[in-house]
Amino acid sequence: MRPWPRAVEICRATRTNSSGGVRQRRRINISHRKPHSSFSHGIAIACGLIITVGSIYHAFEGPSKLYAASPSIPVDVKTEKVKRRTGLSKEENRDSISSQHLQVKRSWENPGVYAWGSNSGRVVAPEIDDNIVRLPRRIPFFDNVLLRDIKLDRSFGAAITERGDLLQWGTGFSPDARQPSPTLSGKNLISLEISRDRIIALSKNGKVYSIPISKEDQESGPKPSERSWIPFLSSTSQISYRLIQPPKEKVCSISSGLEHTLLLTSSGRLFSAASSSDAFPDRGQMGIPGLSWTTRPPGAHDQPHEITTLRGFDIAAIATGDYHSLALDREGRVFAFGDNTSGQLGFEPSSESPCIDAPSLLPLQRLYASTGFSPKVTSIAAGGSNTFFTVDATRIAKPGENISTALIGRISADTWSCGQGILGTLGNGRWTHVQGTPTKIKALSDLFEYDEVANRVIPIRLKRLSVGATHVSATMDNVTHVAAGTSPATDSENDTNWGADVVWWGGNEFWQLGLGRRNNVAVPGYIAPLDAVPEGREKWGRREREHRFQITPRHSVRLGEGFDGRKVSVEQRVECGRGVTAVYSGT
Repeated sequence: MRPWPRAVEICRATRTNSSGGVRQRRRINISHRKPHSSFSHGIAIACGLIITVGSIYHAFEGPSKLYAASPSIPVDVKTEKVKRRTGLSKEENRDSISSQHLQVKRSWENPGVYAWGSNSGRVVAPEIDDNIVRLPRRIPFFDNVLLRDIKLDRSFGAAITERGDLLQWGTGFSPDARQPSPTLSGKNLISLEISRDRIIALSKNGKVYSIPISKEDQESGPKPSERSWIPFLSSTSQISYRLIQPPKEKVCSISSGLEHTLLLTSSGRLFSAASSSDAFPDRGQMGIPGLSWTTRPPGAHDQPHEITTLRGFDIAAIATGDYHSLALDREGRVFAFGDNTSGQLGFEPSSESPCIDAPSLLPLQRLYASTGFSPKVTSIAAGGSNTFFTVDATRIAKPGENISTALIGRISADTWSCGQGILGTLGNGRWTHVQGTPTKIKALSDLFEYDEVANRVIPIRLKRLSVGATHVSATMDNVTHVAAGTSPATDSENDTNWGADVVWWGGNEFWQLGLGRRNNVAVPGYIAPLDAVPEGREKWGRREREHRFQITPRHSVRLGEGFDGRKVSVEQRVECGRGVTAVYSGT
């Protein structure tokens, strides 16, 4: 079956140039058009230069199917009329003509946390008893609060404050909890992960703390002795916790599944450890062949173990699902190990060997065989029983191929997925139980846009992937603009800010996609702005492109009330958990 015909559209939005006149921001969009697909109209963007030289785009679907796209259709240029309203200030006019400008402005004026999905454990809305929160809703406790990180499960939540202290809430933490409470303080934490019953937190100095989820366990468990800043003076910790520390190594990144955690050190070495109190990893996700509860070495059950088969590889990134693990080295090679019953390791599952307990190299080259592209993995992500990775595919000349020199070296940014897709989590439009061979997410691949600053066409990559148990969110690394009105060159009343596109897909059993409806979604799609009122949501159905949610990129701004007017580097981030979702203001 051939792919859907490609649609070409050029959209122009007014902006001002340095002389105060109006100039045009051009986005060139080439996408696979499918019936009832809102995403293909809003985010897939491609290169006009490539159109003019008549290149053929290849769409990959499975290890043996290659298709050429239909010939390019003539470019239909539409120029948006400048919107002017009398009696408004410049800033009021910007607010009135651009939903995206207003969203960026509100994210700076009122930083905080929006959450939605399952509320059975009073996580997304601690102050109410509703079991479901269908649409994004602010958590009042976090109003005008900046966070370093946040992680959510259905029964408990955890966050790191701007100062590096740990907050916890939800019925899993305490049945009586109605708002977040500080637990571990003074450790300068920078990131956290959650397992089935513990929090794994990384401090700025490279120490890894394992903290019980339950407040009762924190109070009744053994409390370690802590050194004081005063020489020869020590004290006892306020709560129970354990240190998971590789010997003579500084940990720079952590990732945790339900029963295991990966620890990446600053020297590029990779360690694994048990991360749960009630179960020892037994599906190969530790990456240590033969390791089990009965064969583990003497010592603590959660002691770190170096994955020696990866020694010598300079590991750059790690990711974990519920019971599987991934490691990416600086050469763009991906190693996978653990549970493969749904094909989440990128290999076809075997009933005889459902788990792989040693890191295995993902055969990435076969995905691009005979395509004329050389691939390199740039990022990995995992969650539940799914794996995702992004690829920079560089155009090369095949033997005997007569190709324009303009195309040699062109990079196409692709996104691939594998694992369980029965709820639509693969994002490829398919509803499959098992997907061992990675498939390309077409809506997030082969995207380009024109960068006015660099004066060239560039690929659109993903800025961040957040993978929950059954649903996913992707933040695009598209060109953004957050300097409207800050200088004479950007002081036109029609120059507006806009952020990065963000999309969701997958399981929606707890309304965690934020769509206002419960059906699962197998292709990436937008949601309405977070602050949209019911009237705005009615407009969302009719004017989807103008009123979609866009996330605010990192920018240094002077925050107002509650921040003493200080200047802070802040951005919005998405966090997908187990049946819950959050968007928060992060430092």
